[in-house]
Amino acid sequence: MDRMEAVLNEWIWRADLWLPPGTGWEDMEVDPEQGHIPRPRDLTYSVPLTLAFIACRCVFERVVAVPLSRLLGVKDRVRVQAVANPKLEAYYKHNSRQPSENEVSNLSKQCGLSQRKIQTWFRHRRNQDRPTNTTKFCEATWRFVFYLLSFIVGLSSLIKTPWFWDSRECWKGYPKQPVADAHYWYYMLELGFYLSLLLCVSVDVKRKDFREQVIHHIATIFLIGFSYCSNYVRVGTLVMLVHDSSDFFLESAKMLHYAELTCICDTLFVIFAVVFLFTRLVVFPFRVVHSTLIVSLDFFEPFFGYYFFNALLLVLQALHIFWAYLILRMVYKFAFAGKVEKDERSDEESEEEDEQELEDEGDGGNWELSKDSINTKLAILANNCVLNNLTSQRSINSRLPKAR
Repeated sequence: MDRMEAVLNEWIWRADLWLPPGTGWEDMEVDPEQGHIPRPRDLTYSVPLTLAFIACRCVFERVVAVPLSRLLGVKDRVRVQAVANPKLEAYYKHNSRQPSENEVSNLSKQCGLSQRKIQTWFRHRRNQDRPTNTTKFCEATWRFVFYLLSFIVGLSSLIKTPWFWDSRECWKGYPKQPVADAHYWYYMLELGFYLSLLLCVSVDVKRKDFREQVIHHIATIFLIGFSYCSNYVRVGTLVMLVHDSSDFFLESAKMLHYAELTCICDTLFVIFAVVFLFTRLVVFPFRVVHSTLIVSLDFFEPFFGYYFFNALLLVLQALHIFWAYLILRMVYKFAFAGKVEKDERSDEESEEEDEQELEDEGDGGNWELSKDSINTKLAILANNCVLNNLTSQRSINSRLPKAR
């Protein structure tokens, strides 16, 4: 372990990269009675915490989230099971979940089924793999609990600190700043949680901003790790608190949407939108980023770590602008267009495909049934709540060609 740490200190944790000019790791030494001394080796403690979070999540979802979903009346859609077909199943798993017209034609010849039945089989099979409302409710509940507890712990540990009110206090005496035990554990728990999210991202509900979510998790992990090692802990705690302040509103709104508690859901979404736009587009850039970019230069000269840290913050800010655009577009469609045409950040893997396909394209009765169904759904969407944009409402425009 000591040898590995020596190699890392020589090639990665070089003081000239991560600390201001003229300072070294020895300058970060403080009296242990004053607080914790940040060390790169401390980041290894996040690995068992990550595994603990994953284990706790599995237990939490089974013991708490699932019974809570039943109590709140979360309903799962009844799905038609695909008929057992080994050839189609093998093609689905190893080739493509959405075969092209030529592939459907070849499969039709191999299986002795019509192309229509092949397409229907693949549609039913895709729907089987999509997460249920209960699954999405459990995921939202787990995140809600963590974000809420994290925000409460973070706020209670920071509200009495001088840098919570004055950003210049983040840099006074840097890098020789002791880290309180509460802030140390705040860091380790946040790092462990985001590592667990990154490890579980492939099995979680996949949304349309999946790539942005992965980028966000990676940037956050690098930010937490680097800011801790370089003792940017004061400004780092502010970054984490800003992010936690709105996330638990979003997760709680999603929970209530899956439970179809519309009125409370609408209220929470409005609160989330206001808090998100204020914290991510006002507080974060004009308080946090301004402090790291401008105010910090009054206390030290720029160095590699300065540019690296601010680059990651700007990546987060770009993601904030992207998500703010989606939120504002959702609000605009609901408030001015009078309806929500498409989910702006829906569950990509949970969008149910239309089960009411026309079995016979020339059957007039089926056409009338499909037309009535479409008109009914148009009316529902036109009067539904804003939170329909958060989950699996399908685009109305995509239904009309099928009906025609």
